[in-house]
Amino acid sequence: MKKIIAKDYGTMSELAAAIVLEKMMESKRVNLSLTAGNTPLGMYEILIDKLQRMDFDRSSIHYYNFDEVPLVGERYGLTMRALKTAFYDRVHIDDGNLHELTSQNNQAYDQKILQDGGLDLIVMGIGTDGHFCANMPGYTSFDRETYAVSFEEGDEIYNNLLTLTDKEPASPYVTFGPRTVLAGKQLLVLAEGKTKAEIMKAVLEGPITEEVPASILRTHPNVTFILDEAAASQLSE
Repeated sequence: MKKIIAKDYGTMSELAAAIVLEKMMESKRVNLSLTAGNTPLGMYEILIDKLQRMDFDRSSIHYYNFDEVPLVGERYGLTMRALKTAFYDRVHIDDGNLHELTSQNNQAYDQKILQDGGLDLIVMGIGTDGHFCANMPGYTSFDRETYAVSFEEGDEIYNNLLTLTDKEPASPYVTFGPRTVLAGKQLLVLAEGKTKAEIMKAVLEGPITEEVPASILRTHPNVTFILDEAAASQLSE
């Protein structure tokens, strides 16, 4: 496990962008899984700027979304819609290089990843409850590959999802399980802000437990955690 404490959000974003760009530039097929949400937005702005000024063949870079919440009446789910807005559409990625995870294909997705050569890099954030991808406390187990979670209108998951979108979420949501993530060749985990300080102490220094799902990530042989000083403020080391 590698842990980097960045001075601030901008520095964290620069470091993360450098890792992703280095992977993109490898002279082979590169399979990436990127995260939506607020934390990576700075990283995407830096990547977009660099990619617009650089001239190299990006046709061999493929993208796999690691979780998805279908939205009623919408072509794209919550994650794909956010990724297209923040990054994909702005760097003009061909549709053939975007591999959607859906509630229709989730049972075959791990096999697809294996057939495509495995995931070279997975970039993730961590929720204040310790979730990664959509592995929520109480809804996941460490032995799971990609799986679906059903929910109903009005229950806790449904209400939480409503806070993330202006569209109605549809059941089930789908996500990489811990085994799928740990099978990735390289992991990059980002955390910023004081609101993440308590959970990052649990993730990095507490017991490895399904009650804090992201704690399992530190067992990966090639994982890098990048935290800004605020998110690292409760760490003992």
